Amino acid sequence: MNLNINGNGLAGLKVMVIDDSKTIRRTAETLLKKEGCDVLTAVDGFEALAKISDQKPAIIFVDIMMPRLDGYQTCALIKNNPQFRGTPVIMLSSKDGLFDKARGRIVGAEQYLTKPFTRDELLGAIHRHVSTV
Repeated sequence: MNLNINGNGLAGLKVMVIDDSKTIRRTAETLLKKEGCDVLTAVDGFEALAKISDQKPAIIFVDIMMPRLDGYQTCALIKNNPQFRGTPVIMLSSKDGLFDKARGRIVGAEQYLTKPFTRDELLGAIHRHVSTV
């Protein structure tokens, strides 16, 4: 899949947003759809894991603080699956602590964005970590 970043944005790029906040999911989805992305959403890690194996997103944004399965656990499960080990995972959090960032790295996250994130931060993460862009 060859993505043209000049003419049609990120057309067809599958991006997953996992967050228990409807507002965050909707904000990210709106921003990414404007760029042409195919956006998948999930309210928690359990819902996300089923969708990831079916849909195979190119990049995953995951909130840290979620019920049932938090973002660290979700990221670790994704990275422990050989099929998805190479899929970039970007942690989302309202906390900007060094400990949180370090813990994200330990479970295999590629990057850490602090909420509220900007359009440029989301797109920057995609451009930085998705090799086909």
